[in-house]
Amino acid sequence: MQQLAYKAYGEVTSRTANTGQIEYALFQDITQALKNVDEVETPQPAVWADAIDRNLKLWQILSTDLMSDANELDPALKRNLIALAESVRQISYHVLSRKAEIIELVEINEIIMQGLEERSSSPADVAAE
Repeated sequence: MQQLAYKAYGEVTSRTANTGQIEYALFQDITQALKNVDEVETPQPAVWADAIDRNLKLWQILSTDLMSDANELDPALKRNLIALAESVRQISYHVLSRKAEIIELVEINEIIMQGLEERSSSPADVAAE
């Protein structure tokens, strides 16, 4: 699992300049895979499960990073994101058991992407680059 994450992270790193852009690109790639599966009337089970699994792995990696002492985000924001990661996990299992729709995961990711986009375009972040 870690090898897959490092591979994905490495591929995205080579295309982007800063951490916020890397995070955004990862969310964008995975969210697009979820959307692609959602748009097909009868997606191939392996493709469907892979998109959900990739999303779960992304959120697991984020959770691990958020729990690290090296992560400098505001503690309240960290707690909220960790709780959201747990929600994503639960929703993912509901999607896999056909009790929820994949669009719920897409919507969560798009909200995070919007936050990352806003954060990367804030004056403080632009000055720091």
